[in-house]
Amino acid sequence: MLKRVIPSSGEMLPVVRLGTWQTFNVGSAHHGELAQVLASLYQAGGRLIDSSPMYGKAEEVVGTLTAQLRREPDFFYATKVWTTGLQAGITQLDASFRKMKRDVMDLVQIHNLLDWQTHLPQLRKGKEAGTIRYIGLTHYQDSSHDALLRIMEREPVDFVQFNYSLFNRHAEERLLPRAAELGVATLINRPFGEGSFFRKLAGKPLPAWATEQGIASWAEFILTYIISHPAVTCVIPANGSAAHAVANAKAGSGFQPDEPIRRKMADFIQTL
Repeated sequence: MLKRVIPSSGEMLPVVRLGTWQTFNVGSAHHGELAQVLASLYQAGGRLIDSSPMYGKAEEVVGTLTAQLRREPDFFYATKVWTTGLQAGITQLDASFRKMKRDVMDLVQIHNLLDWQTHLPQLRKGKEAGTIRYIGLTHYQDSSHDALLRIMEREPVDFVQFNYSLFNRHAEERLLPRAAELGVATLINRPFGEGSFFRKLAGKPLPAWATEQGIASWAEFILTYIISHPAVTCVIPANGSAAHAVANAKAGSGFQPDEPIRRKMADFIQTL
């Protein structure tokens, strides 16, 4: 799988990772299938697993299943702080470490910028102490992009996570270019609009020029476009299917369009 650099460290990160929103908030009856998702992600070259206290049982399920796979050190674990108040944030993060069975968390982000002024100094303390490797910020709406930009420009962070897709290219205007200039790694959420994009594409065939390049599905078409932006570090589609995990990972190891083809992809979507 293609890898991109984390600018603050030089570490390389595979470009497709696993989101756990909704799909990992399940009981033990679904653990077998989700273990296959994680195994398939690993075999395809993916490493980063993104979770949050907001996602119900997801952190605990991730911790349980990665331990069962005996691959705990091989994954890149990301979670978030999603609460208000210093002590509440400390308590919540301690619980996340415990649920995900981590002594060191690879990445901790402030979920949807909630009380970020309180949590960011505390995350820096964790980074200085060596219990957190990277710190960052997240949001999922276009209206948050200006706020993310303002904070990035005055507060040193390693990662910023936000929404970006072939159907919603707002981040191309300022956020992606500025992140590249500042040396901030980018994580892309909502690549499929929580499934709404597939409903728009239902029954519509892929263009012949895309299939000729080996693109086999609309999911791969969308992810390929996102990954091909040079300022994108990693994209995080959520899924609960091993087959979907393999298909999504293929976008990180297959055809990578140049700028003229990217424009062709965007123009084609506008015609649908």
